[in-house]
Amino acid sequence: MNRLLFIKLGGSLITNKQIASSFYHEAVAAVGLVLRDVVAADPELRILVGHGSGSFGHVVARQYGTINGVHTPADWRGFAHVATAAADLNALVTSTLRAADLPIWRIQPSASAYSRDGELMSMAVAPIESALANGLMPLVYGDVSLDETRGGTIISTETVFFYLAQHLSVDQILLLGDVEGVYDSQGVTIPLITPMLLPTIESALGGSAGTDVTGGMASKVRHMLRLVTAVPSLSIRIMGGDPDLVRAALSGQAQPGTLIKAD
Repeated sequence: MNRLLFIKLGGSLITNKQIASSFYHEAVAAVGLVLRDVVAADPELRILVGHGSGSFGHVVARQYGTINGVHTPADWRGFAHVATAAADLNALVTSTLRAADLPIWRIQPSASAYSRDGELMSMAVAPIESALANGLMPLVYGDVSLDETRGGTIISTETVFFYLAQHLSVDQILLLGDVEGVYDSQGVTIPLITPMLLPTIESALGGSAGTDVTGGMASKVRHMLRLVTAVPSLSIRIMGGDPDLVRAALSGQAQPGTLIKAD
């Protein structure tokens, strides 16, 4: 039986979020080689890859305030600018992963996404289902979305994952970043977070070290807790992007970072 994994290359892993349009080619290439080996070793594994916008989309989105709404002609120009910046990074990620001999098919979320007050209500799933069924590796990313309430807004990779996880039978999600997991107030990685445990660690959740218009770590954790509540069979791991750790996590030889699951 096929297993489905979502893996996100976080913006903090693949760019310097404090420097506009910086790209860490080596980090993406290293994870790409791990994915190539893992898929070769387990033909039953299907992988959907996503990536954040990092210093490409977030910097421009903050400049225009796109996440808060798009109404004026200047806002709409900004909306288009954000989409272009996100796509520019996606092109770099795509070419890097293809160089690792991965069957990447880039799928633009904003081509079909429609939101209501920031919540993704619809997005084309059939192309992703077809890609997975035919051995391709679909690649999605943080992007813009038309929005019934706001005119337009930003949808994070987590938002896209949240929507897709309710339409695809995903078993596990890995969220890779530049930190080793979710830290407590002493800077120690929290091994497990569930909805019941959230109140005990909520004060320790911070934002993002760089520009992140979608809310940083606190938003990420709450979003993923909502997801495991909706899909209790799902496990989510927030962890660093070191390729050896990623390989160990995917092979079941280690449990790095922070595990998020239902109670």
